[in-house]
Amino acid sequence: MDKEFEQAAQPVSAWSRLAEKIAAQHWPAPALYVVATPIGNLGDLSLRAQACLQRVDVIAAEDTRMTRPLLDAWGVATPLMAAHRHNEAQAAQAIVARLAGGERVALVSDAGAPGVSDPGARIVRAVREAGYPVVPMPGASAVIAALMASGATSDENPAFAFAGFPPSKAAARQRWLAQWCALPAPVVMYEAPHRVAATLADLAAVCGGRRQVTVARELTKRFEEIAVLPLEEAQAWLTANPQRVQGEFVLIVEAPPQSGVEPGDAGADEVLRALLEVLSVRDSAKVAARITGAARDALYARALALKQGEEE
Repeated sequence: MDKEFEQAAQPVSAWSRLAEKIAAQHWPAPALYVVATPIGNLGDLSLRAQACLQRVDVIAAEDTRMTRPLLDAWGVATPLMAAHRHNEAQAAQAIVARLAGGERVALVSDAGAPGVSDPGARIVRAVREAGYPVVPMPGASAVIAALMASGATSDENPAFAFAGFPPSKAAARQRWLAQWCALPAPVVMYEAPHRVAATLADLAAVCGGRRQVTVARELTKRFEEIAVLPLEEAQAWLTANPQRVQGEFVLIVEAPPQSGVEPGDAGADEVLRALLEVLSVRDSAKVAARITGAARDALYARALALKQGEEE
């Protein structure tokens, strides 16, 4: 046998043997298999996930038009059914009925993990309440991929918070950001391309320009970019290349400085109330930070709460 051909054949043989071992594993039935799918790179589907999608009787997909190309690329011909935000209750009933008939059902979203900022949780709850097992098939995650490249967490400080998507309206978004970014841990959030500039501007206003942010776009795809920089520089980075305002974004805001303000802190509240009589919430927090030494974002969140309390 030609040496080069033999070397090329070895990985294929190893791959085939591994696929056979995975296919021979225990696949309980009836069961719901919650399967993570690639977030952009088709190669990120695991062999176990592929074997699962081939073995189940039906695949419940968020958008069958999005899932079919993935299945075709991996040679999976399993039939599809729709299970999205607008029919999730009905899809849950249909899936439970299939499980009652002894079937295996897979649940997938368009990208990533079902039930994590995607439809699926209602189906999982319905299946569990009906007494059937739910089997997770882990895989690609935009949250974890961005964290891996950010350096925002460590083995000594592994905590982080995942917040999903911010509200679309400016006032609600600013309140939301103030609450999340006052947490003593990095905060991971998603954002759409048409709102990312506004969200970065709001983050700079709420947290101050010196807080570090990771901006990750098009993760696992050809034009993937990951930047770690102060919030005051994020807008300039975003607008430096018009192509950057495309694709889905993951933002990671570093934890605030440890000096904070607790709700009910009489000294900080007194300062904020006095400042709020003549200044905006943003400026009140800025001045109060200089007076008290507490973190500006924590004071911003507290000032918002005090202002809302006065208006109610």
